Amino acid sequence: MRSLEESGLRRTLRAPAGIDLSSNDYLGLAQHPRIKAAMAAAVEREGAGSTGSRLLRGDRDSFAALERRFAQFKGTERALYFSSGYLANIAVMTTFAEAGDVIVSDAHNHASLIDGMRLSSARREIVPHNDVDAVRRAVEGAARPGPFGPGGECFLVVESLFSMDGDEAPLGDYAELCEQRAAHLIVDEAHAVGVYGSRGNGLIDEHGVAEQVFLSISTAGKAFGVAGAFVAGPAWAIEYLIQRARPFIFSTAAPPSLASAIYASLTLIEQEPERRERVRELAATLRSRLTAAAVPIGPGTSHIVPVLIGDNDAAVAVAEILQHDGFDVRAIRPPTVPAGTARLRVSVNANLTPELLEQFVLSLTAALTRVGVRL
Repeated sequence: MRSLEESGLRRTLRAPAGIDLSSNDYLGLAQHPRIKAAMAAAVEREGAGSTGSRLLRGDRDSFAALERRFAQFKGTERALYFSSGYLANIAVMTTFAEAGDVIVSDAHNHASLIDGMRLSSARREIVPHNDVDAVRRAVEGAARPGPFGPGGECFLVVESLFSMDGDEAPLGDYAELCEQRAAHLIVDEAHAVGVYGSRGNGLIDEHGVAEQVFLSISTAGKAFGVAGAFVAGPAWAIEYLIQRARPFIFSTAAPPSLASAIYASLTLIEQEPERRERVRELAATLRSRLTAAAVPIGPGTSHIVPVLIGDNDAAVAVAEILQHDGFDVRAIRPPTVPAGTARLRVSVNANLTPELLEQFVLSLTAALTRVGVRL
């Protein structure tokens, strides 16, 4: 504990308070009355808990209906629902990548992907963030015979929208490379689904690479406003997960009411495209205001806006000032981000207004100056 205190890395649990600029509720659906009503009705109809794993007594018709709906939403043959994105990523990484295979992974991938790779028997190749040339070298190298033997599979694993940087992966380049080299592209759409795509179905759709993606993982706990996650892809791969994925087989199924809530959320996302349009407009407004104020932010155009500070204690101090001013912003520090890149992860949601964002920028610049961060 002392070392965490001294390095500015000790965390504290803190309930939400103030204007939301830190959650992943991008479309503002977590409090939507239709979703809450669907969930409450399902509790009355099916009870509070699932009572077992899906392969025991925990399965429900509502899960199957939701999975069919989500597969249609993503344009895939099948989908499988997990009770969390962490479990979904662990399942994918440990089920498909075997000894003799190679996983090529972006250096900024989420911890759940990293942990899944560590639990896998495959060899790992970590490549610099969004470096297409480095990915190409790694994928080509994985195809050559070596100490792990010829004939192994190669998996390229990336986030479509990176959770702490707010920038997009070059999915078009990666899809082309994987097609050329017979590699398998796995894309985590956690922070993109709901906000991007022709129907809110993610950056895979927006980049036009759906045919080249082996599997995608999409959370229901962010823009969808509920909980859990889906793996979507070919029917054989989903069936293989059901048969072999330990996080699926040995986990109690999620409460059935979540399936009804997510179904309602999917309907809203498809019926109300103005929600995602508003998020993108507000994100552009915030980025423009911060740039004009000389506040250092990460590259990209998304609704995830990293305010780059560097020092751990300074990031915490700025966040505390903003919280005192009524803005719920949190400091992000290592190991979530690389050492020396502590930041505020500002996330834009559909319930904000340009006026609130303007007030936030004023408070932020004052807080940065007060803490001694040079603009």
